[in-house]
Amino acid sequence: MYTLNCNHQLVALTIPKIMGIINVTPDSFYDGGRSIVLRDIVAQAEKMVDQGATFLDIGGYSSRPGAKDISETEELERVVPVLEALSKEFPKMHLSIDTFRSTVAKQAVEAGAALVNDISGGMLDDEMLSTVAELKVPYVLMHMKGTPETMSSLANYTNVTKELVHYFSERIAAARKAGIHDIIADPGFGFAKTRAHNFEILKNFELLKALEVPLLAGLSRKSLIYKTLGTTPEEALNGTTVLNSLALEKGANILRVHDVKEAKECVTLLQSVYNTD
Repeated sequence: MYTLNCNHQLVALTIPKIMGIINVTPDSFYDGGRSIVLRDIVAQAEKMVDQGATFLDIGGYSSRPGAKDISETEELERVVPVLEALSKEFPKMHLSIDTFRSTVAKQAVEAGAALVNDISGGMLDDEMLSTVAELKVPYVLMHMKGTPETMSSLANYTNVTKELVHYFSERIAAARKAGIHDIIADPGFGFAKTRAHNFEILKNFELLKALEVPLLAGLSRKSLIYKTLGTTPEEALNGTTVLNSLALEKGANILRVHDVKEAKECVTLLQSVYNTD
């Protein structure tokens, strides 16, 4: 059984948990610009809490393909007030900071974050692993090539599943060497991967259990769903639910989603199936 030490509380992953996405960016692919007023963000968070989220992931830097770079100062100005407000409003909620910058991670944890979610797995900031170790918080280590600006041109693999396993083996070892105890692996659906790569990773998702760390699946409303179905992100909830269910079947411990209620229902129903005598 995997556990995560968040705010000196052990979060057991015996039953998969839900991480609600709260983007405080104007240009995220699905909800960009919708929740940049603090009172709206608090209301969005309250809804996710009520629907059963265990974690809320706060991001101030858009990581959609082709997203433009912003300064560290601007990222901090976006996320710190939100973290402070949410930690005050929901003191028992485990907040996550979605950043690849160690300075942002440090100030975010000081403002109330209990996890660091790094899309680069420490590859874009040499100080990230040592910083997370010093902060003593769980670390979501994701796979990506390049940066959000360049990743779409780097989706080249001989065998994407094998390359992911190799990448995670190296990065998890580096994180442990730095002193990070709680590590979650995220294969990075949509990050420097074609639709075919994404589906291959999901097909082979259970192979990542060999890493012996909790697994996070972030499939919510992504292009592998809506482009395959010929729809839009706004119409991709049903497809998200299908793929979230498959990810759970194949061993996902955390679902990172825009729609907490539906993801929680996936967990509840699958648990009901497997707990039947």
